[in-house]
Amino acid sequence: MAAGPEWANRGKENGVQRRLLLVALAGLAVAARATADVEVASPSGDVVLALAVRDVGNDKMCLVYRVSYKGDPVVRESRLALEPADGPALGAGLTIASVARSEHDSTWRPVYGERAEVPDRYRQAVVGLQESSEPHRRFQVTVRVADEGAALRYTIPKQPGLTRVTLKAERTRFRLPEGTVAWVTPSAQGKYARVPVAKMKGQAERPLTLALPGGRFAAVAEAALVDYARMRLERAKDDPHTVVSRLAGPVEAETPLTTPWRVVLVADRPGDLLEHNYLLANLNPPCAIQDPSWIRPGKVIREVTLTTAGGKACVDFAAEHGLQYIEYDAGWYGHEYSEASDATTISVDPKRNPTAELDLEAVVRYARSKGIGVWVYVNRRALERQLDAILPLYRQWGIVGVKYGFVRVGSQKWTRWLHEAVAKAAKHRLMVDVHDEYRPTGVSRTWPNFMTQEGIGGNETMPDATHNCVLPFTRFVCGAGDYTICYYNNRIKTTHAHQLALAVAYYSPLQFVFWYDRPAAYGGEPEVAFFEQVPTVWDDTRVVAGEIGRYAVIARRSGEDWYVGTITNTDARRLAVPLGFLAPGRRYAAHVYEDARPADKVPTRTQVRVRRMVVDRDSVLEADLLPSGGQAVRIVPVGE
Repeated sequence: MAAGPEWANRGKENGVQRRLLLVALAGLAVAARATADVEVASPSGDVVLALAVRDVGNDKMCLVYRVSYKGDPVVRESRLALEPADGPALGAGLTIASVARSEHDSTWRPVYGERAEVPDRYRQAVVGLQESSEPHRRFQVTVRVADEGAALRYTIPKQPGLTRVTLKAERTRFRLPEGTVAWVTPSAQGKYARVPVAKMKGQAERPLTLALPGGRFAAVAEAALVDYARMRLERAKDDPHTVVSRLAGPVEAETPLTTPWRVVLVADRPGDLLEHNYLLANLNPPCAIQDPSWIRPGKVIREVTLTTAGGKACVDFAAEHGLQYIEYDAGWYGHEYSEASDATTISVDPKRNPTAELDLEAVVRYARSKGIGVWVYVNRRALERQLDAILPLYRQWGIVGVKYGFVRVGSQKWTRWLHEAVAKAAKHRLMVDVHDEYRPTGVSRTWPNFMTQEGIGGNETMPDATHNCVLPFTRFVCGAGDYTICYYNNRIKTTHAHQLALAVAYYSPLQFVFWYDRPAAYGGEPEVAFFEQVPTVWDDTRVVAGEIGRYAVIARRSGEDWYVGTITNTDARRLAVPLGFLAPGRRYAAHVYEDARPADKVPTRTQVRVRRMVVDRDSVLEADLLPSGGQAVRIVPVGE
């Protein structure tokens, strides 16, 4: 009889032990889940991003990540954190609660771009994280890894006690290999300096292009910035080899809040960064315009006299020389910096045109008769007050696009305002060109009426050729740039062939090619035929060769025609340009525009020599470049 109760007691003891064992195993499982790396590899396996939580110094269970390329470190283990205004940072005391993996493999066709088809192949993990202690806040990190690079972004879901959030800071860190060198500019239109990351000072614009030890390259960028504060990058105070994100002000939003993407592009050579810059567009939503057929890329001449006669002269010049647009810049509706200026009126700034003789609507009608569109500039002072009034009015006048001038950038408020202003323009079938400090993050995929933007040290400041040879591998990695090419103006610091080549080397669907020039400056120079023929959007883009700050050779295809733009810095240089990108079994006529030598006895003031030859894919062109020089080439199939 005693055996029964003893057996029962042993069963109870065993049950307690089993429960204790299960609890212990569960704890070990949680700990294992909390410390295990979540690795995501690109389709080729070359790019890997690993996410984990682990002890870092005195902080327990911190969120960290690392990125490698072909087995070599690009970003060493670095911390990730968000800092709400209320409560402790989100980034420590965490467990990994869930991992949802997916893959994607497709191509898409942009309305226009640097290529006709864009590959979009990646592997992704959405990692759910939760605090181990009160208040047990939850958030997610989405990791997306493509062969071109890796990206991540944060999401704070709606949850009890967190229906609205204010972020005072974001601490996304990028701990780079020792010896990494960066090309740094402190402002969107600034000059670049090549400096070791360990010696970086102040904040740097994005993308931040990097030369890694061992000869590879990377770029830290931002994608899908629409309703958030802009990110810049600065060296961390506690580690000379780490750069950290710095937001241009707080971010306020109802939950769920999803941040822009933090992107690391990787490359074997600097030209690959430009060839693969479509990764930023891939990280944005598809086109939001149901019928974008009214969006027309093209070339522009700026009208500088603010007169009817000047406008009609520009229209005639555009029609004669293969341009699609003219643009009336600042002053046509009054002093652009005056809060009293009225962009619903045609009231010329007397300081720019004392006669005030401008019938803009007459110019628009004349331009339409010639197949030319008219753009107008509006400074942000009038834009901010009158946007909802001027957009339908300009559509009524027949204006095709608006250049938004001196827009405010950085803060969440003005970032949101600008993108709403682009969307509003689309409703009235108006294209947009944004100046001045704004830099793209791939949003033109969603709103292709957002044609181009400045955010570049262009010919308004007349940079030297070395600066120009930095831009293809830095600023143009993030998208189109309105450099405002000049040709006749005597302040340019390069040769004329260099300016011709920029029309290929620099991508902008809306390309200004005579920024400081007037139609009367044209003197019959034969090389202007290159500007007449060159497109502004492309079916394919190849970086044939290039070294950051030294030279660039960029080839682009439109249909069956190829164009090549070659530029050098302030050094003379002789380059071999192989034409292996041409179709096999075909012969082409190459029209070469290059800087003349004294023996050439070119009669024009621009001193550009034009020569022609037959080539095929086995041919190699010679580019014998003067200091600050260039070469522009148009290659078309023979007999077509």
